[in-house]
Parts: sequence; structure tokens; C-alpha cells
Amino acid sequence: MKWVICPICNNKTRIKIRKDTQLKNFPLYCPKCKKESLICVNNFKIEIIKEPDA
Repeated sequence: MKWVICPICNNKTRIKIRKDTQLKNFPLYCPKCKKESLICVNNFKIEIIKEPDA
């Protein structure tokens, strides 16, 4: 199991994932920088989803 790292400040979040964890469009909140970002996780590979500006 690994901790999910915040893509903004590179600190650990409160979320742990396993090797077989798959997340799609997951709203990840970081308690350190207090920001939220959308991520996808597949085989420990974390991808950040860029939201288009309205």
C-alpha cells in the first residue's frame, strides 16, 4: 500500500491505495495545502485531470 501524494504540494494525503486500486475522476483533497484536484489512479500511476475553465 502507498500513500497518495498531492500533485500540488507533493505531501502525503490521507488516502492510501493498493496496487489493484483504480480510481477515475477522484476528487483528491490535500489537508496541507487545502486544495482539491481531480485524479485518476491505475497501478500506482497517478494522472492529474485538468479541468477546462468555464
